[in-house]
Amino acid sequence: MNFTETGLKGAWLVQTSPQQDSRGSFARTFCEREFSEHGLEVRFVQHSISHSVQKGTVRGMHFQQVPYGEVKLVSCIKGAILDVIVDMRQNSPTRLQWKAFELTADNGRELYVPKGFAHGFQTLMKDAVVQYRISEFHTPEAARGVRFDDPAIGLEWPLPPSVVSDKDRSWPLLHALV
Repeated sequence: MNFTETGLKGAWLVQTSPQQDSRGSFARTFCEREFSEHGLEVRFVQHSISHSVQKGTVRGMHFQQVPYGEVKLVSCIKGAILDVIVDMRQNSPTRLQWKAFELTADNGRELYVPKGFAHGFQTLMKDAVVQYRISEFHTPEAARGVRFDDPAIGLEWPLPPSVVSDKDRSWPLLHALV
């Protein structure tokens, strides 16, 4: 695996290294030793999958309120997504900055999302399946979010959002959080 810093402190793009042969390929998607060597979380207590039927679906921007923050390791195992993170940490030098990465079933990329980041994605193909490894048990009362279309953040989605849940449409604008 190759680890690349994203420019937002603590967030990493992890590239798998598939081994090819006549049968196809095999790749490690997680290695405790390699993650530890980079100072990253190695304990993931929940594994989840989301399936989005329509191209252009937006899920996000979600995070867990302190002290219930979650590290997420996100990959796309079918289709393609644009995965987006926003640094929501109060004292971070990159506070409110965002980055986006294309994750596909073919490119073998995973995004390591540290605690204190809002996370979301847009599907670039229909029937996209996203896998999450999550470091903490979900605490519903600590669930928070910011709007996917908040002009103060200025996220740039590659497609017009085709499907967005009522919950994600109702997250507050940033000025209501700060």
